[in-house]
Amino acid sequence: MADTKSHPGQKNMLRLSSLALAATLALAACQSAPQQQLGPDGKPLPVAYKITPKEEAQIAPRVLGQINALRANVAATPLTESPMLDTAAKAHARDMAAQNRAWHFGSDGSSPLDRVRRQGYMGHLIGENISETYENDITTLNAWMQNRDTRDVIMDPQASEFGIGWYQEPSGKIWWALLTAGGSSATAMAVGGFTPPAGAAVAPL
Repeated sequence: MADTKSHPGQKNMLRLSSLALAATLALAACQSAPQQQLGPDGKPLPVAYKITPKEEAQIAPRVLGQINALRANVAATPLTESPMLDTAAKAHARDMAAQNRAWHFGSDGSSPLDRVRRQGYMGHLIGENISETYENDITTLNAWMQNRDTRDVIMDPQASEFGIGWYQEPSGKIWWALLTAGGSSATAMAVGGFTPPAGAAVAPL
């Protein structure tokens, strides 16, 4: 369950793998690039991605479409969006901002499994990806795809549902949380391979 962390000064958050590249380029035309301002040195100033009310409605279906395009490349079944997983992810994104820390435990000590159970979700939780960044949803997804642990959460063949949540601070920093699960199983199971993060967040490759 590795985390990703980036800063607005980074020009490229990641090197896209060939798998992620095809689906990413398909979306490039759909996203308008923000106009950049030049600093005193003549170089573009970093621009934090701003989640507008219009973007709010587009993020989940955009990420879902991107994930399913990636999963189709390896013949994995497509995911569907779960309102319960969305709610759990959004609550944790806001809680990470309150803690000012990107990690998998809530301020009340809750685990990802605890949080989805609170929302009434009784399927098999596969994993949770989190990120503290100034980047948009697609760039964050691509960063997760560059790390084996976070990629496995997205590409797990047992996954059938997903949820995504975010919270943007006034500074522009965004806290992202993504959950995947298998809704067909009613057995409560711990997150596979989940261990508390030790030290700093893991940067993307």
